[in-house]
Amino acid sequence: MALARQLFNRRMMWMLLGCLVVFGGIFGFKFFGRYMMNQFMDNMSLPPATVTTAPVEQQRWQTRLSAVGSMRAINGVNVTTQAQGEVKAIYFESGQFVDKGALLAELSALPETAQIEVLEAERRLAERDFKRISALYKKGVATLRELDQAQATQDQVLANLAVQRATISERSITAPFSGQLGIRQVDLGQNVAPGDPVVSLQQLHPIYVDFSLSEQDFSRVKEGQGVELTAAAIPGQNFSGRITAIDPSIDPANRTFLLQATLQNPERKLRPGMFADVAVKVEKFRSVLVVPRTAISFAPYGNAVFIVRPAKSALAESTNNKAVAPSAQAPQWIAVKRFVKTGEERGDLIEIIEGVREGEQVATSGLLKLRNEGGVIINNTSPLPENLNPTPDNS
Repeated sequence: MALARQLFNRRMMWMLLGCLVVFGGIFGFKFFGRYMMNQFMDNMSLPPATVTTAPVEQQRWQTRLSAVGSMRAINGVNVTTQAQGEVKAIYFESGQFVDKGALLAELSALPETAQIEVLEAERRLAERDFKRISALYKKGVATLRELDQAQATQDQVLANLAVQRATISERSITAPFSGQLGIRQVDLGQNVAPGDPVVSLQQLHPIYVDFSLSEQDFSRVKEGQGVELTAAAIPGQNFSGRITAIDPSIDPANRTFLLQATLQNPERKLRPGMFADVAVKVEKFRSVLVVPRTAISFAPYGNAVFIVRPAKSALAESTNNKAVAPSAQAPQWIAVKRFVKTGEERGDLIEIIEGVREGEQVATSGLLKLRNEGGVIINNTSPLPENLNPTPDNS
């Protein structure tokens, strides 16, 4: 019985060893195959990518102070009524351009007009009484008191007439200045009260932009300095103006001060209330290294460019000593990825603060196809534009 049990245990042990050997061989084969596949993929030579290039250039840029501003009309009001009454007539259309003093609307003034007739009758009577008493005074029949009383009565009637005519004129609503009307807010027959808005009126040419700068920049700006403005509502167009007012005080809450610039707006494209990016031109110039914006590969972990160099020099300066698999035809140019620190953007160009040197060639297209130390083919037959103030092609 013991002998049979020993034989059974030996057989089980040999079976377990056999299973381990079989399964170990299978897993080892799979691991070896995967390792060889990874080695093949890592050393596989990729075809070179076609790119366009541009040199890193040094330029002189005028220093600018950037801010966000809000457009404001030179004159802008809601034209309101000064009297109470029914709207009798409307003489304008919404959005119309009007001159100063143009009649916009009239309120009914029947009782006031009738009162004018009463006062005119009193005026005629007062004039006759004054003439008669003046004649009697010259003859010595009337006293000086009677003459003064007749004069006062006549003056009082004339004053009442002037007040009544002013009351009637308040029922004629006119434009206080030349400008563009907004949307009509009253209708014929509507009963309005003093202060009710009739229509908005904006003087759009020229136009103001109000913006704030940090107190650290107070000594760097002065009246007459030029500004450039862009508005998201009017893409692709720049507007120029000059600083016309600087608030003498600093806001203690946020340590900024208010400035106002005036811009010409003959086409009335800029409208009150628009947000705008304002750049104040400071006299100081600085030297900057710039590349086309399309050369920058933006990423959360850092911005980078691909420096295009001859294959031998690029490999020699590589920091990691990877072995490059031989290929049937070695590329003449290689792209080396380099992280950079970017600065100000102007048009199609962007400032590079750190990471490149003047004269180096950077890839400006096909960045998604590039890999570090990968081969490239340069094709600059159609180079990208490098414009400080680009405008869209609407043709």
